[in-house]
Amino acid sequence: LVKILIAGTALTTLPLTLAYAGASTNNSAPPSSTILNGQVDFHVQQSTLNVNVTDAAGNVSGQSVAGGNAVDITTMSNTEVTNNQYVSSVNVGADMNANVHNVNGTVGLSSQAVCNSASVSMDPTSTNVYSNQECNAVDPSATLNANVGNIGNDVSLASTAVGNTFEEDTNAKYGAVQNYQINNSNVYSTANTNVANVAGNVSVTAAAIGNTAQIVHY
Repeated sequence: LVKILIAGTALTTLPLTLAYAGASTNNSAPPSSTILNGQVDFHVQQSTLNVNVTDAAGNVSGQSVAGGNAVDITTMSNTEVTNNQYVSSVNVGADMNANVHNVNGTVGLSSQAVCNSASVSMDPTSTNVYSNQECNAVDPSATLNANVGNIGNDVSLASTAVGNTFEEDTNAKYGAVQNYQINNSNVYSTANTNVANVAGNVSVTAAAIGNTAQIVHY
């Protein structure tokens, strides 16, 4: 996991030797920050959470998360960003087994498995973003097994598995984005739930996604 925060300074993160590849620059507003991020994962990533809760006066929250590569970049200056993420592992898996009963508040349980994740947020005059993500894991998978009963408020249960996810937002007047995503993996999401006697709302979701991207320019 890499987190980068820049406010008027230049910072370069270079875990690997990379050939820089970016979008065309805007000559009227040259970059004041250059960020190169390279991440490679070859190993198993497995997260397992077993939860047993009975008689809780407040809220209950549990989350099992497994990820191959993740980067979160935030800048306030003109920035060139190059992001390369590659996963080739046996699996990326997140499992949760939960028994929750007699809770006065809310209950929120989730399992999430992601091969590659990148988030870029910038508030400058110009930006250029190049992102390349490749997921070659055998099976990013998320499983949620939950027995929930006698809950005094809302219940939210979610299982999510994703190959590649990318999001970028900026207020820049000039902004170029190149986003490439390849998913060669099987993606599985399973939610097995038993819910009874809930005073509030109940939400249960299972989502399996190969590639997803969200780009917002204000």
